[in-house]
Amino acid sequence: MSESDGRDIIDTDCLVIGSGLAGLYFALRHAQRGRQVAIVTKHRRESSNTRWAQGGISAVFDDEDSYDAHVADTLKVGAGLCKEEMVRFAVERAPALVRGLSTEFGVRFDPSEESPGEFELGREGGHSARRVVHHQDMTGAEVERALIAAVEGHANITIYEHHDAVDLLSWRKIDGSRGCFGAYVFDILGNRVLAFRAPLTALATGGAGKVYRYTSNPDIATGDGIAMAYRVGARVSNLEFMQFHPTSLYHPDAKNFLISEALRGEGGILRRADESDLMEGRHPMGSLAPRDVVAREIDAELKRSGARCVFLDMRHLDPEFTVTRFPGIHARCISLGIDMRKEMLPVVPAAHYMCGGVNTDRHGRTNVPGLMAIGEVAQSGMHGACRLASNSLLEAVVLAASAAEVADEFARTPPPTEKIESWNEGAAVDSDEAVIVSAYWEEVRALMWNFVGIVRSDKRLERARRRLELIREEIDEYYWRFRVTRDVLELRNITLVGRLIVEAATRRRESRGLHYTVDYPDLVDELAHEILFDKYDGGPRP
Repeated sequence: MSESDGRDIIDTDCLVIGSGLAGLYFALRHAQRGRQVAIVTKHRRESSNTRWAQGGISAVFDDEDSYDAHVADTLKVGAGLCKEEMVRFAVERAPALVRGLSTEFGVRFDPSEESPGEFELGREGGHSARRVVHHQDMTGAEVERALIAAVEGHANITIYEHHDAVDLLSWRKIDGSRGCFGAYVFDILGNRVLAFRAPLTALATGGAGKVYRYTSNPDIATGDGIAMAYRVGARVSNLEFMQFHPTSLYHPDAKNFLISEALRGEGGILRRADESDLMEGRHPMGSLAPRDVVAREIDAELKRSGARCVFLDMRHLDPEFTVTRFPGIHARCISLGIDMRKEMLPVVPAAHYMCGGVNTDRHGRTNVPGLMAIGEVAQSGMHGACRLASNSLLEAVVLAASAAEVADEFARTPPPTEKIESWNEGAAVDSDEAVIVSAYWEEVRALMWNFVGIVRSDKRLERARRRLELIREEIDEYYWRFRVTRDVLELRNITLVGRLIVEAATRRRESRGLHYTVDYPDLVDELAHEILFDKYDGGPRP
């Protein structure tokens, strides 16, 4: 890593934006080839969506399971929009990659008590077999721990904490071709904007749950990668498919706390307040039905009854097993005065996972030379219209590994240093109107929850579109008048991503997977294709 000409320009072989599983794994593999890698992350290095993944990583290890069965389950839940070649590519690579996380990087997956040397396998919604490799109910945190340790010990990797990417750097050559060669990055603690120049930039920024009022995601999940990629001309696809996790803990002090689907995989039952079975007669798999089905049933029940939540019942299971299998969830619930061994857990749906994103191939390559997208920020074709449980960490590691394999050939020669301008604040000043930012934060997220949530309609979508356009105009004016702050950058991004979600949802005139609209309640076979656009091809202005 080097600074150029004493200016606020940092040169590196590769810029990785984000420090979750995808970003860390890609950085490690690329650095092993002798490349210098800079990882920028807007909070601490361990602050990512990965850290909060409870369930595990899906992979075929049981002799009674098969690749074909895993592929079939994924395609079925994906409601006709998965790319089968990508699904099979991921499923067939999964066992070796999962074993590699354990043997090479020291991820402590729970061992099987019955088969020494093998992993304990859990089962979650939509799976026809036990194939979820896990570390208790804190798999993401364990994966993050191990990979951060590996990154910190690597001489070719530098991590920049509290550095928030502002926009990607793009250069159009004389022949009209274009590419990405890094990013402007806001050094939050230093209160300055740097330019990171690199032949290759990998977006690993995670999801966009904070676009919605209620989410299981951490505060960093503001759709930054999708927004930045769109502004630079990358294609986005399937953004109408936001997965709402059915079971987020309903408690005033339980911000963003997810109740893993693995609880239902081990026998948990969703119930109404009167203890009747919520999913009885609603789906053949009952409480283990796919997430989109369960989330809609809960949403309908809450609207019908006026109740604030439904309940997940674990009381019929062996108490010792419950505590041993789910120690993190048990401890958190106990801290809130809830003992799931003796009482039902109050739960509600919450925005959880973005199945759409920046459109990529199975190696994470976008349509912009020099720009890759890996992990949740990408739309590789793995998830289709609804993600199968625990396929998220699987896609992250598969995309990261396969992206590293082609990274050098996809890199884009950056322009000379003298062609890069240092950040120019112009006449911008410090804001004395921070209340505007907080007010718009709340309004955007409320709009998305109320009008672009689990159940949609043309009328609701149009209301959201009109209001978001007005808000975006005012945010743009604010952005150029005042010096950048993390809050302003994130507000700018969630508003654009919200607008893109509305655009995609408006274009899908059917109900499929996670997208349900009362105006087009049926599944239409002829519409089984992705909704794909960019700012040059009929998409909203960035």
